[in-house]
Amino acid sequence: MYIIIVGGGKVGYNLTKALLAEGHEVVMLESDRARFLELSEELAEAVVQGDGAEVAILKNLGANRADLVIAVTGEDEDNLVICQMAKMMFLNPRTVARVNDPRNEALFSQLGVDMTVNTTTIISALIGHKLRAGVLVPLLTLRGGNTEIVQAELSVDSPAANKAVKDLDLPKNSLLIAAIRRGEATILRGDSVLEPEDTVIALTNRDSEQELRRLL
Repeated sequence: MYIIIVGGGKVGYNLTKALLAEGHEVVMLESDRARFLELSEELAEAVVQGDGAEVAILKNLGANRADLVIAVTGEDEDNLVICQMAKMMFLNPRTVARVNDPRNEALFSQLGVDMTVNTTTIISALIGHKLRAGVLVPLLTLRGGNTEIVQAELSVDSPAANKAVKDLDLPKNSLLIAAIRRGEATILRGDSVLEPEDTVIALTNRDSEQELRRLL
């Protein structure tokens, strides 16, 4: 996939590194000159200085062929403008926006942003469910509200523990994406074996949540 990330803070930096490691074509936009120079020492041509809210800059980066535009600046207003502009001017890309104020999340969805990331909601959910293995913690809700990216921690007694992904009877419209093990994230494939205490990231339809919960 070709992905444009706007915002070179910690979120944008770590996301860019992770996506590049997975083999995606990624360009990160950072408007601050000093931060751009710092990032370019490590990321080289993967980082470009510029304002992601300017049509000309996005056009020069080939936003018309982008699969995904991700806005993760520290300002909700900027993230919303970037995503809306990408939708209106370039039509094709799906958009993801970081929402710093939870009160803005519904507005972003109403105005056409495909996916929002609200760190406050995620952290609150993790605090409430961290010690409960098998609980599905919602991380992201895709536009339309029926599909979510969720997180679950496997217990020793989990039906999925010590099994390969290909051997699991996953419910319809569910996909296991990654496992976090001892602080390291791994993309899951068919022959990947899940271990007790793995934190599993999954994509699922809300109608399949109960079945997926029983499996994990």
